[in-house]
Amino acid sequence: MNGTTGHVAIVGSGPTGLLLAGDLAAAGVPVTVLEKRPHEISNLSRAFVLHARTLEQLDARPSPTTTLDGRASRAPHSRSLADDLEAIGRPLDHLLAFGRLDLDLGSLPSRFRHVLVLPQYEIEKALAERAVEAGAAFRYDTEVTGLAQDADGVTVEVRGPEGRTQTLRAGYVVGADGMRSAVRQAVGLPFPGRSVLRSVVLADVRLAEEPPALLTVHAAGDAFAFLAPFGDGYYRVIGWRRGRDLPDHEPVDLAEVKEITRLALGRDFGMHDARWMSRFHSDERQAPAYRVGRVFLAGDAAHVHTPAGGQGMNTGLQDAANLSWKLAAVVAGHADPALLDTYQAERHPVGRAVLRSSGGIIRLAMAKRPWTLAARSVSTLFLNAVGPARRALAAQVTGIGYRYPAPRGAHRLTGTRVPDVALAGGGRLYEALRGGRFVLIAPEPCAADPGRTGRLTVAHWASDRRTTVLVRPDGYAAWAADGADPERTRAAIAAHVGG
Repeated sequence: MNGTTGHVAIVGSGPTGLLLAGDLAAAGVPVTVLEKRPHEISNLSRAFVLHARTLEQLDARPSPTTTLDGRASRAPHSRSLADDLEAIGRPLDHLLAFGRLDLDLGSLPSRFRHVLVLPQYEIEKALAERAVEAGAAFRYDTEVTGLAQDADGVTVEVRGPEGRTQTLRAGYVVGADGMRSAVRQAVGLPFPGRSVLRSVVLADVRLAEEPPALLTVHAAGDAFAFLAPFGDGYYRVIGWRRGRDLPDHEPVDLAEVKEITRLALGRDFGMHDARWMSRFHSDERQAPAYRVGRVFLAGDAAHVHTPAGGQGMNTGLQDAANLSWKLAAVVAGHADPALLDTYQAERHPVGRAVLRSSGGIIRLAMAKRPWTLAARSVSTLFLNAVGPARRALAAQVTGIGYRYPAPRGAHRLTGTRVPDVALAGGGRLYEALRGGRFVLIAPEPCAADPGRTGRLTVAHWASDRRTTVLVRPDGYAAWAADGADPERTRAAIAAHVGG
């Protein structure tokens, strides 16, 4: 990397870092991904579901036209990343918890009325293909050991293969390097919180009996267990037993995994042929700031949650979708650097809300005392019986219910997620977003300023709706007005899209 403010260094090549790298490279920003692991996709992930809002974000990104081995795959923009993943994943339109709460996703106001069950490594593979094709550079076996900022950029200290050390220069650095983030530590940010579940066991096993549901999640007595398929005949098991407080390095054997599963699920489904087993602890933590000067945090480097609800990876991917277009606009000189402050303002509250919701779910799941068990029963009965409450919970867990702060006096749509509305000519909004541009949806045909054609797509409603909406590249409303005149619309475009 050269010492220019136009370069971005991303530390970590998990889903968050890969989506960010692909977005930036597709926008023409020179980007280098630094990863301390070898060049391989790991199967040791804990994430298995993509929620509706994440699928919408992936629908707004075109599928790569070549595979990692260089073979052509499809015509540009004819498919999205969501299309590719939907083709290999398995949809699930109900989420069950405690054996009683049935969260029906079929009524979600989204094109994706389900969760997609898919191992994280398949998601990483698709995101890596896109990032490589877009031109992102990758440096594996490269560990960040420190960094220093100045007014013009960031100097990153790294240790590469065979222990060689060197410094790299970037305009901005994004730490997407997980819970033990070297970037977060280098900028001196604390990571307050606590361990919620200790000695959680992980295992990849074959089953003699197929579970009754695609995802099996249940808690009973002093145990909790989760089963999810890899799709290759193996299942991931996550289990926990109260009072079993062993350090992470303590070995796990199949007998322990079976015992926990039987306690939580009633049977162990004939587990055998474990190919991998491990132990970890589940924390709830959040950094107080997602930005320190030219350095940003995203994904698990910024927030970690319990596994409940499968929200962790999804929240990180949405961090990346929020930050990428802002960095690209600032690096290209189309936006004031103050735009980058909105990353903290918009994403930190979401991370905090996910921390609370996932923590609440796991606490209810692990209820033991009579009053907490009673509270769980009342909560599940209420949510099953009351439609608005059930829909609100589904919107929160799936990510489609969040909105970002809007200026005082702004239109009611400003800051909200814009659904995948139909556009005149037979297209959809999220197809129009695949160019990485703002999309202006107007009630009447109008032409884009020639100077902004690379950053703005102009469309109009397929219906007779009269509202004008300027949609950000991440699918949220930047500005809206009812019956706006051309002058107000041009002013809004200048303010948000830039000159």
